[in-house]
Amino acid sequence: MATTGLPHEAKIPARRVSIARAEPIADEASSITNLREAAEGCRRCPLWRHATQTVFGEGPDDAKVIFVGEQPGDQEDLAGKPFVGPAGRVFDAILDDAGVDRQKVYVTNAVKHFKFEPRGKRRIHSKPNAGEIQACRWWIDQEFDLIKPNIAVALGATAATSLLGKAVPVMKMRGQVIEREDGLRVFVTIHPSFILRIREPADKQAERDRFLDDMRKVKRLMAA
Repeated sequence: MATTGLPHEAKIPARRVSIARAEPIADEASSITNLREAAEGCRRCPLWRHATQTVFGEGPDDAKVIFVGEQPGDQEDLAGKPFVGPAGRVFDAILDDAGVDRQKVYVTNAVKHFKFEPRGKRRIHSKPNAGEIQACRWWIDQEFDLIKPNIAVALGATAATSLLGKAVPVMKMRGQVIEREDGLRVFVTIHPSFILRIREPADKQAERDRFLDDMRKVKRLMAA
């Protein structure tokens, strides 16, 4: 499958990870609402023990694109919604500039619980490990099975690992569309939090412009 005007596509096998369940849940949910309710009691990995709540995906059941981030942050953990913190606000603003309606896309994370290290009164983000990514892969697969989007967007390395079943060099593969063996097209780009970490104003603006260009490509892919 070729996509006009975009970098070449490579094929990577889809991997469905089998994880022993620590809690009884239905093998299949009939809707995203049912799936979200089931995820509230998820015990597939230890992260639920310290997180405030499960932060599940959000958006319409018939979305043409699913954006996958890494994990909920501090504000998402408290609100119970994905992408509502600083990175989420950057994400929303750039989607708006690209002409992508946030209300028409589905946004989720590779890991559904906030992983952090306490430092005084603060909770500092801690990167999910391979086992935690695999444990949450069951939920990601179910979200995709129900929504059946035209395109998936991997926002950063953790999301790319979850969607492609292997670690990939995000900066090298950024802007590429990778087609899995099950036909799902995965667009690889950075996580918007990367923009926030850049200190030099000119560099920050340049990275924002590049991410905006990525989102414009995603908009075209949504209709393909």
